[in-house]
Amino acid sequence: MESYLLDWANLLLRWTHVITAIAWVGSSFYFVFLDSSLTPPVDEDLKRQGVSGELWAVHGGGFYHPVKFAVSPPVLPDKLHWFYWESYSTFLTGFALFSVSYLWHAGTYLIDKSVMQWTPVVAGWVAVGFLVVFWVAYDAVCRIFSHRQHGEVIVGALVAALVAAAAYLACHWFAGRAAFLLVGAMMATAMTANVAYWIIPGQRKMVACIRAGEPVDPVHGKRGKQRSVHNTYFTLPVIFAMLSNHYSFTYSHSHNWLVLVVMMAAGAAIRQFFVLRHGYQLGRNRHPGWYAVAGCVGIAAVILALAPALDNTNAIKSGAAKSSNTRATARLDYKTLQPVLEQRCYQCHGAAVQMKNVRLDSPQGLAAHAQAVYQQVVVTKAMPMNNATGITEPERQLIRQWFEAGAATE
Repeated sequence: MESYLLDWANLLLRWTHVITAIAWVGSSFYFVFLDSSLTPPVDEDLKRQGVSGELWAVHGGGFYHPVKFAVSPPVLPDKLHWFYWESYSTFLTGFALFSVSYLWHAGTYLIDKSVMQWTPVVAGWVAVGFLVVFWVAYDAVCRIFSHRQHGEVIVGALVAALVAAAAYLACHWFAGRAAFLLVGAMMATAMTANVAYWIIPGQRKMVACIRAGEPVDPVHGKRGKQRSVHNTYFTLPVIFAMLSNHYSFTYSHSHNWLVLVVMMAAGAAIRQFFVLRHGYQLGRNRHPGWYAVAGCVGIAAVILALAPALDNTNAIKSGAAKSSNTRATARLDYKTLQPVLEQRCYQCHGAAVQMKNVRLDSPQGLAAHAQAVYQQVVVTKAMPMNNATGITEPERQLIRQWFEAGAATE
């Protein structure tokens, strides 16, 4: 029953998390697009009011005319829309999902004993520490170097180095799947912290000054804009890190940390292309297409690096011997396979525990999940989780032979 309830909690939290993340990313992308697409106002009245940019748009059968004030509007309306609950809700549901999925079963999901042997409690605390330490280090870099000459370049380089170092440590301390997700969660935490500690407090100070009739310090707007821009560059790398844990060929590679770093860098480059292309269309900067090219080249390089080696000799031999071995392979029955299942699978899918409501300790149970067993154990090698039971490659091939011969249950 506990496993069943945790599965429901996982599903509902994941559903809510994705919905709130879509709302957050959507609003972030919209405002970055808006800033990149604003043009100087034409109307003299708008100029007198202090409008620095305007945009005309059509959507949903109506026309919209948003404007941006350089520092503050002449009159602040009573009804002012704020954008922060999308961020907070995404973080809260994400951390709850991380707790249910990884911290609750740290021994299964966080720990790979071939990588690092530590207790579930220690692994859990170190994982949470990743979220905190990265934010502190990232925030310190922004505060110390932002105001120096070429500050944004220095900050960008140092933040990239921090992310790369964190990816290296995570992949050498945790199971690959957990490491990828942890790096994504670490960056997402920094994104929400930017909103909670800098963007929203700065905006509240600006609003308070306007309502009190006091001059507004433009530093709040500049600092909020800086952190908002950082957030938009984090977005695609974070989404990749979150999604990649469903694809074992990425996190199971011997240089998985480098795979993660290159893919995140490619995502940031592609995001840079989309940020700059609107400015190019307005004649503000050179064509940013090389960012997209660089990102695509990075992705292509990873695809080629992870591609399985094709042994033509073995393929020819396998094809030539296929017909003669069909009868022998077909005789691979449940009893022949049972010792492997008993040693490698029954711990989580036997009489005592039926993770995901999957039970493999009977011919009928194995037959009901034959396709899933083949996919998870042979194709993606995602199971056993983090290879906790030490399944060998010959044993995986035994399951392959059993499935490809018809998945016999007698």
